[in-house]
Amino acid sequence: MQHLISIRNLDRQKIEQLIELANLIKKEPAQFAEKLDKKIIASLFFEASTRTRLSFEVASLRLGAKVIGFADKTNTSYGGKGESLEDTIRIVGGYADLIVMRHPEMGSVELAAQVVNRPLINAGDGANEHPTQTLLDLMTIKEIRGALDGLKIALWGDLKYGRTARSLALGLANYENVTIYCVHHPGLGFVSKLRQELKRKNLKLELKPNIKQVLKKADIIYATRTQTERFKSEQVGTKKLNILTINKKMLENCNPALKILHPLPRRQELDPEIDKTKHAHYFEQARNGMYIRMALLVDILEKSD
Repeated sequence: MQHLISIRNLDRQKIEQLIELANLIKKEPAQFAEKLDKKIIASLFFEASTRTRLSFEVASLRLGAKVIGFADKTNTSYGGKGESLEDTIRIVGGYADLIVMRHPEMGSVELAAQVVNRPLINAGDGANEHPTQTLLDLMTIKEIRGALDGLKIALWGDLKYGRTARSLALGLANYENVTIYCVHHPGLGFVSKLRQELKRKNLKLELKPNIKQVLKKADIIYATRTQTERFKSEQVGTKKLNILTINKKMLENCNPALKILHPLPRRQELDPEIDKTKHAHYFEQARNGMYIRMALLVDILEKSD
């Protein structure tokens, strides 16, 4: 695996290997403390991030690697002097052993991968994909249920621009007998091309108008915020979307085993009062990001030596 641009780059066997390695790292972190002690990881975040950037950087440091890069493009030649993305990536590729990159434009990471001779990991490219988030989501769901086959999951919120939901649906296509309840805000469902791809891969998609309809059916609710920063100027704003908030009372008659996940940050879709209920699992989900990213770095860099 030279690059990880899309979750499509990974089949079921590879996903399971990475989850198994991440679980081993989680159980025995000391065993991996110096695995990458001579490596340099470039962390290039052209778009804001908290969990993804920090978990990648902590993953690198815990493995003994050094980290270079930036969290704000403003003070870079790309952001301040008009340097092309391709030239920036070529230069950084000469300094580092692996590049982790986030960018607001769809397809930007794939473009960067074409001009660099170092492994490159997509940490989110606009409304397109977020494959490492998918890996941590799959790891978390397997941790909760013991298996990914037979899953009933509600993807709720912004499915049009929410790259985490798009990538997760594609990742789940590797598993058997999966049902996805699509519960999206008005005008924010999966685009037809993606919907057709998911159906070809034998995912069962059921459109539901309201999240309340699946509270008793779903094993997992995967909530997402509305990606207003990706809206076009003529599109409706959040004030007109009438977004429902899941609160504690709504969960009184839900599936007793239901777990709620969220890639975070959240806005109004999840009431903080549910944080202490048995159903909230998004903070544990976020912590798994460090372990799956450690596993990914080890897998790529040990094989590139």
